[in-house]
Amino acid sequence: MASSLEKLEISHGVTVQWRSYELRPVGAPPISPEYRKRIESGRPQLYATAKERYGLTLNPGPFGINSRPALVGAKYAEHMGKGKAYHAAILSAYWTQAEKIDDLEVLAKHAVEIGLDRAEFLAALDNPAYDAAVSDDVQTAAEYGLQGVPALIFNEKYYVSGAQPLEVLANVVQRVIEMG
Repeated sequence: MASSLEKLEISHGVTVQWRSYELRPVGAPPISPEYRKRIESGRPQLYATAKERYGLTLNPGPFGINSRPALVGAKYAEHMGKGKAYHAAILSAYWTQAEKIDDLEVLAKHAVEIGLDRAEFLAALDNPAYDAAVSDDVQTAAEYGLQGVPALIFNEKYYVSGAQPLEVLANVVQRVIEMG
């Protein structure tokens, strides 16, 4: 089943450009037990919403992983014209297949499945240019004041928080067009 963003691309001709964001960057302080409990207590609602809106049965991967390798891999995949397929593969790997997307072998498996060369993909994970592109995105997110995902920025100035249904996103697009 297509996501709201995929439907929006088709129905309104918008271009979705993914940006990197690290929820748990290396060196971040540990999550307090209270905060983790709060996150986990919200998961049943998240699962129900995913099932109801998108027909997805969520089975997420491990909590608190280092997403940086997956983000660097995304920059390489985008450079190779496979960004959309990579994002879909990695999102599915984590959210429905419970895979550990900080595992380079998991990432390489999915890169190959979407048509990327395994050796070139793994080499790209150590490429400073792709890592710098991730850092640039993270810096931009900080400048916007973003503190979580998903976060959508329309026309580089209109912010929408959270996964929203198509109707909400279509409304935003219409307002962006009207406001210029």
